Amino acid sequence: MSARTKARKRALDILYAADVRQISINESLGAEAARALTEPAREASWEYAREIVDGVVAHGYEIDELIETYAVGWTLGRMPHVDRALLRIGIWEILYNDGVPDAVAIAEAVEAAQSMSTDDSAGFINGILAKIAQTKGVAH
Repeated sequence: MSARTKARKRALDILYAADVRQISINESLGAEAARALTEPAREASWEYAREIVDGVVAHGYEIDELIETYAVGWTLGRMPHVDRALLRIGIWEILYNDGVPDAVAIAEAVEAAQSMSTDDSAGFINGILAKIAQTKGVAH
């Protein structure tokens, strides 16, 4: 597993924990930062995980608005927590991180959904992220 894949998993853990525990993302991030200090082997993935989470926080309103727009028939509250977090990470990478090709951001989110969410989640996430990637030049 690459360092970036591990970082995405850590970012997912932070976003998921905040959502499930109904705490702020910053509180969840702080707990993970404290844990990172005690686990130097995980340091390589920490920097990018933090960049993802900070980006999701900074652009949260726009990211959630895009999810609501493209998830036809679904509200954020109706989606599984994991799917919401994966979509937020994927959208941030597609729109705000030029260092990650759109296809990689989508593939990583879909792969994570296949192993961590419902049977239908991978297709759902793939569809939304692909639409956003196709329209990003128009919308931004």
